[in-house]
Amino acid sequence: MQIRKKITITYIALSSLSTLMLSLVVFFLFKKNNEYYFIKRLQDRAKIVSLLHYQNDPEKVRHYKDLKNNGLEELIEENDFVLKVNGANSFEYNTELNLPTEFYNEVMKNGTGWIEENHKYYYAKIFSQSSQKYIVIITAKDRRGNTSTIYITRILLFGGLAFIILAYFFGSFLARRVINPVSRITAEVKRISASNLHNRLPAIDSSDEISDLTRTFNDMLDRLETSFEIQANFINNASHELRTPITTIIAETEIMLLKERKTEEYIGSLENINTQASRLGNLTESLLKLTQTGYDGQKQVLDIARMDELLMEVKSDLNKLYPNNRVNINLNNMPEDEALLSIPCNKPLLELALTNLITNGVKYSDNNEVFVSLTADKSTIKIVVTDIGIGIPAEDLPYLYEPFFRGKKASKYIGYGLGLPLAMKIIRMHNGELAIQSEPDKGTVVTINFKKTNIRNSNVNS
Repeated sequence: MQIRKKITITYIALSSLSTLMLSLVVFFLFKKNNEYYFIKRLQDRAKIVSLLHYQNDPEKVRHYKDLKNNGLEELIEENDFVLKVNGANSFEYNTELNLPTEFYNEVMKNGTGWIEENHKYYYAKIFSQSSQKYIVIITAKDRRGNTSTIYITRILLFGGLAFIILAYFFGSFLARRVINPVSRITAEVKRISASNLHNRLPAIDSSDEISDLTRTFNDMLDRLETSFEIQANFINNASHELRTPITTIIAETEIMLLKERKTEEYIGSLENINTQASRLGNLTESLLKLTQTGYDGQKQVLDIARMDELLMEVKSDLNKLYPNNRVNINLNNMPEDEALLSIPCNKPLLELALTNLITNGVKYSDNNEVFVSLTADKSTIKIVVTDIGIGIPAEDLPYLYEPFFRGKKASKYIGYGLGLPLAMKIIRMHNGELAIQSEPDKGTVVTINFKKTNIRNSNVNS
């Protein structure tokens, strides 16, 4: 069912329910009001009847009768009875009155009472005359009240039906008013595809939910457009980086196969091919590692590793790659509780990330000193890598995590622009945060924070 129909039906249902409840309240109050004023009229007659009963003066009796007959509005089937009370629970009974015992008990207890039976009202009151108690009972039909009740019932019934019909048109109008902006947004979104991601929804100057939805869609389109551009750049750069060594290898072999060569030429050619093949292998391995982290940066953690031991293993590997490296690992601020250094992780990937970050410090500082410090407490494990190398220009900082991006200064060094994006994905996979501060020609500070609570939650969820 369309939302527009749901809104219309819901509006009609709620309107009908509220109209029904209002009609019931009006009917109940109207009926109670009729009863109240009719009982008041019976009370007036009961007072006159009680006065007529003990008056000995014929002139006063005639006066009260004239008042009753001419001064009060005539009632339908009006009648009155006076019953003598003989004791606390006994009185003279009139056979014309067929009233329940409970009614008499209430009158004897409270001194007054009324009841309705078969659309006829009975009002009773006890009065005294010369130390003798009597019960006066006035009875009559409230024809006007019944007629007005039927009249108000018809008004409420037909008025309610008319209001339900109006509710249908109001509900349809409301549904169109609410859904039309959403329909326009839907139509605009349908026209946007991968070929025209630059299009945006028209901005709405308001603070309602529709404007929030429009802004949300536009923000999403901004992210999608950026993602598509990054993906396109990644594919173009990857194709270029892969094509270059392959083209070089093919060209080298074709040249060598044109004619017979001297041994020295074959050796030189094979060395060139080996260099290009190694470059291709390293590039392919880096791309595979980048793929292992996933596009969303999520991957199951399998190991529990101590961060200090992990750093020492990284240092051992660096000593093999760069025997003369000047990496200094500072473990002076180690916590007393060694368990605080443990972290659930994918050990090979986390080791790769730390290796890439520290290797960057060594490479871009021309093998100058690189300082690595480790601190830990109950909530955080913190690693800081500081070098005094070429630094990173401010305009390059926003693009550091884009695959294959290399700044002007960094392009002088061997690399593919994959190490930092890979490290960022791995650290994010472990619910860590990577922050880089740098100043050209002064050096770079890389800060890694792993929050222990987040890490535990990640391990449990995995």
